[in-house]
Amino acid sequence: MKSLRVVIALGCIAVCTPSLAQNGAFTMEQVLAYPYATGLVAAHGGDHIAWVRNVAGVRNVWVADGPAFKPRQVTQYKNDDGQEITQLTFSPDGKRLVYVRGGDHDANWPAEGDIAPDPNASTDQPKVTIWAASMRGGPPVKIAEGDEPAISASGKLAYVAKDQVWTASFSGKGKVELLFFDRGKDHDLRWSPDGKQLAFVSGRNDHAFIGIFIDKTKPLSFISPSTNRDFSPRWSADGKRIAFVRMPGVGGTPVPLLKQTPSPWSIWVGDAATMAAHAAWKSPETLLGSFPETEGNANLFWAAGDRLVFLSDLDNWPHLYAVPASGGKAALLTPGNYMVENVTQSRDGTTMIFSANTGSTPSDFDRRHIFRVAVDGGKPVAVTSGDTIEWTPVAADDMHVAFVSTGARTPPVVALAGLDGKDRHELIADDIARDYPMDKFVTPKSVSFKSADGWTAHGQIFQRSDNAAPKPAIVFVHGGPPRQMLVGWHYMDYYSNAYAVNQYLATHSFVVLSVNYRLGIGYGHSYHHPDHAGPFGASEYQDVVAGAKFLQGVKGVDPGRIGIWGGSYGGYLTAMGLARNPEIFKAGVDLHGVHDWSADLEAWVGPAAKRYEKGDRDQAMKVAFESSPVADMSRWKAPVLLTQGDDDRNVQFQQTVDLARRLDARHIPYEELVLPNEIHGFLRHASWLTADKATAEFLSRKLNVHP
Repeated sequence: MKSLRVVIALGCIAVCTPSLAQNGAFTMEQVLAYPYATGLVAAHGGDHIAWVRNVAGVRNVWVADGPAFKPRQVTQYKNDDGQEITQLTFSPDGKRLVYVRGGDHDANWPAEGDIAPDPNASTDQPKVTIWAASMRGGPPVKIAEGDEPAISASGKLAYVAKDQVWTASFSGKGKVELLFFDRGKDHDLRWSPDGKQLAFVSGRNDHAFIGIFIDKTKPLSFISPSTNRDFSPRWSADGKRIAFVRMPGVGGTPVPLLKQTPSPWSIWVGDAATMAAHAAWKSPETLLGSFPETEGNANLFWAAGDRLVFLSDLDNWPHLYAVPASGGKAALLTPGNYMVENVTQSRDGTTMIFSANTGSTPSDFDRRHIFRVAVDGGKPVAVTSGDTIEWTPVAADDMHVAFVSTGARTPPVVALAGLDGKDRHELIADDIARDYPMDKFVTPKSVSFKSADGWTAHGQIFQRSDNAAPKPAIVFVHGGPPRQMLVGWHYMDYYSNAYAVNQYLATHSFVVLSVNYRLGIGYGHSYHHPDHAGPFGASEYQDVVAGAKFLQGVKGVDPGRIGIWGGSYGGYLTAMGLARNPEIFKAGVDLHGVHDWSADLEAWVGPAAKRYEKGDRDQAMKVAFESSPVADMSRWKAPVLLTQGDDDRNVQFQQTVDLARRLDARHIPYEELVLPNEIHGFLRHASWLTADKATAEFLSRKLNVHP
């Protein structure tokens, strides 16, 4: 068979391929034309909230002021230029808002030369810049090149540039100034409540300190410096103490790679005057006691009653616990078989507000709802419920919580409700265009199925109820892998895009199964951390096969026409399906997947120490290769579409280049969609539209769906 190599340029898909919408319910352009709300934050000392609204790649900052919380647009950006807007930060009094424009804040590593992404191929080099907007009105002002802004109670701005801490005027005029020199790499800036001291993390490669800066007349001080890694500084309300997380520094006997081992951690409290510290809580040295890997990680808060609130998987679920700052036994605040995520607190610190995948509606384990619980104990109370989905709660004022609201049909928008759940309403009443095709969407249903080793895997099926001839089916596999697809829109824009594509496929002659394989979140610590997964055995791939076999048995599915698609880790599992089970998977779309774990093992587990002891690294390298799609190239037969941006900072572009050469060598048909200058999670709407149209067209063509 002659190898097929097609490089599809940006913009070509609309012209070069037939539209599946000719006989369908809507076009890809229509389904991707939804508003997406992200970055929701609240001011601590004023009734203000802010968020980023993204429509077709045009990102703008919106704010709403209490008590009416009438929304208004702060910025006036007009183009799909691929420049992120992130890290919205209010001044403590709520009178000023700063934000960061540009960069790739989800990257695993910086680009060579630390160059900001340029997905629009601009001839002027983009920079990561900090902007300021006054809540009194007026256009935002560019302050400086930098990142990670933090504003003190006295109105002083600190930010990070080139791993050092700087300051500048909010007017954008005058000279930027190095706030202080530190030989470490400085990040995680936290001002004291009175604005007179700045805590920061000073990274020193194999260890890290919590530093404190007061002014240039005084030397930097470090809290209880040790050989450990200290991070996540949190000030007490009186500004006299700092709580922080401590983990062991890098070193010791090599940790086995092929066997799970505990990752212990602890919470310490330091005195900002004496620099002495004591342990308030220490995790057990067990797998369940390991440092949490859910959103926000430790989620450390200094709460009312001199309590520290944090998240841990101690009972197999990511839950909130409270412990006295002086030390003692941790009290469980959120019991039950569910995951706590997106944690914040009320402005007085007496209540924790969080999202969780639980509730009284069937399939709530595949949703998110907002809850609250008192830091001194008591039963958690639902703020939202039903078949909707909510995430990113923030305390809008003393009595109201703002959050992002969605469901199976309605795209994500910002909403407000009382802490008692009453008076819920969307802030932008007509945020979704009237002609948006959500009334034609399929409502996905939660399903589960058994894998070959007896593991119960989960997923959602998208299927139209009609009596037509059996349809081809698609297995979708998410990335991450610590992710969970929902029975509705997702709280990450990357996966909301995937949800929209799955809706498009389901209404255009496909049945779609989204597989929440082991390694994902939402079903407990053991599900999140299975044995022999990923580069150490690929046990999760069994769930993908089980999902495909489940699909083959679904009424209305043609078992001989099963395709697969996914991005990132989902791209890896897509390639695994095509390489290992050609009798099942007849075509696939692989977006920026990993194809040879052994080539990038150091990127995932860290570099090998330059010493005699190697542990099981050599054996792990062998297992990593055997757990990769390239180890089974001799079985690969089906055509594949390879899609990736060549400025990817999460998966090396070389992974796709290498796979293409192997496909060439075996004369396996493939097509390429290379997006110059794009990153892992495409920054431009035009890039997503091109990739998504190519995905649907390729699967339709290869699985014999005709428009």
